[in-house]
Amino acid sequence: MIPRTLYSDEHLMFQESFRRFIEKEVTPHHDRWEAEQQVDRELWTKAGEQGFLCTSMPEKYGGADADRFISAIIIEELARAGATGPGFNLHSDIVAPYVFNYGSEAQKAEILPKMARGEMIGAIAMTEPGTGSDLQKVATTAIADGDDLIINGSKIFITNGYMCDFVIVVAKTGDVKGGADQMSLVLVEADRDGFAKEKPLKKVGMKAQDTCLMHFSDVRVPKSNILGGEGQAFMMLMTELAWERLMIAIGCVAGAEMAYAEALRYANEREAFGRPIAKFQNTKFKLAEMKTETTIARVFVDRCMQLEAEKKLSVEEAAMAKYWTSELLCNVVDEAVQIHGGYGYMWEYPIARAYADARVNRVYGGTTEIMKEIISRSL
Repeated sequence: MIPRTLYSDEHLMFQESFRRFIEKEVTPHHDRWEAEQQVDRELWTKAGEQGFLCTSMPEKYGGADADRFISAIIIEELARAGATGPGFNLHSDIVAPYVFNYGSEAQKAEILPKMARGEMIGAIAMTEPGTGSDLQKVATTAIADGDDLIINGSKIFITNGYMCDFVIVVAKTGDVKGGADQMSLVLVEADRDGFAKEKPLKKVGMKAQDTCLMHFSDVRVPKSNILGGEGQAFMMLMTELAWERLMIAIGCVAGAEMAYAEALRYANEREAFGRPIAKFQNTKFKLAEMKTETTIARVFVDRCMQLEAEKKLSVEEAAMAKYWTSELLCNVVDEAVQIHGGYGYMWEYPIARAYADARVNRVYGGTTEIMKEIISRSL
């Protein structure tokens, strides 16, 4: 086993603390949350009380001013537990930074401490029913009306969407027929008139995560709710995309390691023809492949995390990490299901849930094909 050198003793102490939190507050309830298609609201406030939300935010805004290695630990531990319900990292590591980096001082002082306490849940709404990865085709509009904006449109596949207290919406604020230079990020509070959420979508996997469809019908917000200036959305989104894609890669590697561990455990326990199936050459070779490939992915992603900490990670390298690890996760989980045989297709087995949960990683955050396009531009 190649030793990891990424985490300090303090990081490992945090890891152990968060692992206990998952064992106590997440794992016992996850089956019920999958049936209900969302986690309990109380989970958010408990996470906030113990300092697990918005850890990278400054202390003056309720955070811990922690490095992104802490965020990586949270991603890894949730993946290892198969806990896809809590949308902590989108809330803490995507939404909160947009508010911190581009919001007014009044917005930061009002929103960020409540996010850190779990009293206010954040979401971001980019994808629309007809756009997919092509953000320049966004049709949602935010048309000026005096000192206000009037928002119309729909957004789909929004993580934390059903439970969110506010959402950052990608909308056209200038020429509605224009491209990226006409897009803005607009903060919309959930209690605004005309803002409606449909019940969580019935997904193939990640069933406990509240992912929903949103509608905006003449929703009125003040122009001051634009984050970072009108027409700046595309630039701001591109600035954060490398980290967002690396976050997915971090979860994919941890998920692949979990799948390998489940396959190894089962192969040593399950007997066929008088001996554990782990003794058969085909099983041994499959396990060897899984171990090798996940180790290679771990070393590469850890190096990417170091580069990110040094602010040296390129968009292309993040795309490589996201593309490779999301494909790897699906392959490893598929092999693990095969090793489990018929039991690998039973929902009560963790590997069956991992099989359903893994597939979307090749789609969200930019599809594998988009990642290859990004990489190829730099060649």
